[in-house]
Amino acid sequence: MQILFASSEHDSAPWIRDFERALPECRIVPWHPGLPPQGAELAIVWHPPAELFSRETGLKTVFNLGAGVDAILALPTLPPGLRVVRLEDAGMGVQMAEYVLHALWCAARDFDAYDQARREGRWIRRPPPSREQWPVGVLGLGAVGARVAQAVAGFGFPVAGWSRSPRELPGVQSYAGAGRLPEFLARTRVLVNVLPLTPDTRHILNRDTLGRLLPDAWLVNIGRGGHLAEEDLIPLLDSGRLQGAVLDVFETEPLPAGHPFWSHPAIRVTPHIAGFTLREEAVRQIAAKIRDLAAGRPVSGTVERARGY
Repeated sequence: MQILFASSEHDSAPWIRDFERALPECRIVPWHPGLPPQGAELAIVWHPPAELFSRETGLKTVFNLGAGVDAILALPTLPPGLRVVRLEDAGMGVQMAEYVLHALWCAARDFDAYDQARREGRWIRRPPPSREQWPVGVLGLGAVGARVAQAVAGFGFPVAGWSRSPRELPGVQSYAGAGRLPEFLARTRVLVNVLPLTPDTRHILNRDTLGRLLPDAWLVNIGRGGHLAEEDLIPLLDSGRLQGAVLDVFETEPLPAGHPFWSHPAIRVTPHIAGFTLREEAVRQIAAKIRDLAAGRPVSGTVERARGY
């Protein structure tokens, strides 16, 4: 079986080497714009060139090297009948849980105040927070969101999750459906977004939704930049409606020089590093999916185009 590998960002060589080891029965072929059609039915991709799908018309299934598929679904050349399969966690969940816990502890334990005191040479102590005063809400309870929610719950914080359909997770209160979103927001002080980006979730973080959070609320966005209506954030912070924001993803990346998020004292910016795709785990997962496909078994992670994930 021949499988194409197409990526506009990754160095293909180590990925191809590892896929060849994981799938010795397959031939992994690097794909570049300008090559003649290879006639393959399968491809493994990350931010592939649009030309891939206009030239390789025999493709039947494409495996995405990431959990988010908004970029690939937005390609105008993507055939409507092509099956898209995404990664499910593959090591990103634990990284994102670490990121969220760090942001939560910085907010709840007021580590920014300690850092300021250190710079000023002042010895200060603050009483430890009551975890009950820091209810966390996780938007999105897929594989990654569930890992984040349960990690936070493991440290004794009240945790709720909101998702499109009901999910049952130990230690996590579940809210489901658009009708329960206001109720979910109203009990949340630290809002963590890990939703997939779809037409329904674009700009879901806006003046209205963020304004429904508990007083002195924080936003942690590790989903996609398109979830946040950027022009709404700073007025909420300046008015005191929000206390702070930790942002790892942005509408335009890299975040442009001079963007107001860089310099705002209540915003912490990181360069889309909350969760990296780990090559070993990603290769293992995709190889298993390819074998399931070859054996006629259901393939987990298959994207439903209508939902966008």
